[in-house]
Amino acid sequence: MDNKKIEPSGRTLVTEDSSEEMFPVVDEEGNIIDAMTRGEAHCGTKRLHPVVHLHVYNSQGALYLQQRADWKEVQPGRWDTAMGGHVDLGESVSEALAREAYEEIGLHQGAYEPRLLKKYVYESKIERELVYIYTTVYDGVLSPSVTETKGGRFWTTEELQTNMGHEVFTPMFEQEYPMLQSAN
Repeated sequence: MDNKKIEPSGRTLVTEDSSEEMFPVVDEEGNIIDAMTRGEAHCGTKRLHPVVHLHVYNSQGALYLQQRADWKEVQPGRWDTAMGGHVDLGESVSEALAREAYEEIGLHQGAYEPRLLKKYVYESKIERELVYIYTTVYDGVLSPSVTETKGGRFWTTEELQTNMGHEVFTPMFEQEYPMLQSAN
């Protein structure tokens, strides 16, 4: 079943995750050592695969978060990074960042300046990911995907801190948030 549709603007809309999508398997430095399907990545094999996150701040210091779509296999309905996605097999980290930023929040490459903050290994009960964290400051209009997300908004530091630990955010975002604070 095709999980991607093209809207009139040309933007790709994802309607479900395909368990047959191919991801690279990497070592902790990001070197590709093998390949696997999305299904294999999320079934407890814990084979390390790369993902990109983009944290978008506005000039007032508020942080934009997306609310994950209800159909997502991981953390449906929770608030998460502005943009997060897998690096596909044959795709560079920067290509995945540009593709996902456009697909998830309508952010065109060249309209923002991503800055690599760090990379780290994240492990949950079902997967292990090499996460490349990028940040940017952007005051333009963001257009969250109507199929990949339930929307998005900017959160103040106070709102973020008040809601931490109350199952509002994904566990991954809650782990990543202190990294963002120490970098700013």
